[in-house]
Amino acid sequence: MNNLESLDAITLGALDWLHLFIHFIELSFLAVGGAISAAPDMHRYLVVENHLLTEAQFSSSITLAQVAPGPNVLFVPLMGWNIGLNSAGGIQAGWAAWGWGLFGAILCMISIMLPSSVMMYKVSQWGHKNSQLKSVRAFKSGLAPIVIGLMISTGWLLQKGQHIESSNTSLVMSWGLTALSAILVWRTRIHLLWLLGLGALLGGLGIF
Repeated sequence: MNNLESLDAITLGALDWLHLFIHFIELSFLAVGGAISAAPDMHRYLVVENHLLTEAQFSSSITLAQVAPGPNVLFVPLMGWNIGLNSAGGIQAGWAAWGWGLFGAILCMISIMLPSSVMMYKVSQWGHKNSQLKSVRAFKSGLAPIVIGLMISTGWLLQKGQHIESSNTSLVMSWGLTALSAILVWRTRIHLLWLLGLGALLGGLGIF
């Protein structure tokens, strides 16, 4: 694989696609709390180490999936789509880029969904039958802080990636808005879509 600064120049062979497939399968088993909790490791693998995505592509994939109707796991095929486009030389490559984008989206979606879905189906059946066992209740309780920690790390990663070249004033305002949003979600009954809409409005006006 070509680890060049320009993502238009990367090339992915069959072995590279296989490594990507295997890595997402591994994340599928580790994504406690949903695929979004595995975003920090996806960032490490896709952006930092292998340069398959830019910071903007990574963040926009998650943001779009959060705003659009449907499960937020859709950010995974969006990442696969962008990887496929990058491997073909960008959207300007025409139908070849669309084909590789579709291939990347399907590959990433299957690898992140299939293993965990099968495992959770079996585990949930067993857990339902043994829900009164002290060990099962303790295990469920122990997962809660893990999920919270993973979600915080994902939010930190996205916030940091959005403002690599921002001024100190912009960073303070953005972190303040993030903290305010977290408090509103935690302490009020304001629907999350209102906060997403406000964020989109502020971004559209160029405030953030």
